[in-house]
Amino acid sequence: MEGVKLIVTKTLSSHFQVTHTVHMSTLGPSGYRFNATFVGDRQLGPTEVFPTLLGDMDSAGSLNAQALHLLGERLRAKAVFQTHQAKFVTWQFDGEYRGDDCTATLTLGNPDLLGGSVIVVAHFLQSVTARLVLGGELVYHRRPGEEGAILTLAGKYTAPNWVSTLNLGYGGAHASYYHRANEQVQVGVELEANTRLQETTFAFGYQLNLPRANVVFRGLLDSNWSVGGVLEKKLPPLPVTLALGAFLNHWRNRFHCGFSVTVG
Repeated sequence: MEGVKLIVTKTLSSHFQVTHTVHMSTLGPSGYRFNATFVGDRQLGPTEVFPTLLGDMDSAGSLNAQALHLLGERLRAKAVFQTHQAKFVTWQFDGEYRGDDCTATLTLGNPDLLGGSVIVVAHFLQSVTARLVLGGELVYHRRPGEEGAILTLAGKYTAPNWVSTLNLGYGGAHASYYHRANEQVQVGVELEANTRLQETTFAFGYQLNLPRANVVFRGLLDSNWSVGGVLEKKLPPLPVTLALGAFLNHWRNRFHCGFSVTVG
């Protein structure tokens, strides 16, 4: 047995929720994490509520915090801070513009005016047709004695039952394909080629839904000789979900298994 994780989530109100996580492991350090989430009143979609504040702190005092705010109908802002005990590790600021047929995002990572270092990431996506989206990403980094930029081109085609994506850049290429065969079966494949490491990886995954049995099964297989599967079973009328998972890497001869019980 490698460890046990206990997660307790409590909804205090329609705007505030806290989560306690206790992790006990025989392979690594054990610990405790506290998470708090606040959401505002303005909801633009099922997963978009503004403003949103998230904070997560462990037993060592390290903090991860995020703040999301809607500046206008088309403009969103996000700030991310991460500390390791008493030292700042990451501070990041994002701005996103959503037009009728395009999306543009600008990210500033760890800007240091005194030290002369910064990481700038710019995204742009344009809908060429109702199904085809083209765009790119530019990553620029600068620090004393070093400066560089990487450009990546991206494309996405969406059909009624399948989605295909392709990214091409200086460091390699990444392609993915997702297909929804019917209401019960979904499959996906992913291919990544890295020119710097001179390696190519491949992964295949699928999901099987059995609504009458309240069962969902997910499986995966990749080119690193890893296979895995997760079985989720709901136990009505109780608000309980049981999950069983197992993963095996033949090349490294490593096997992991576990189970979880979710109440709520």
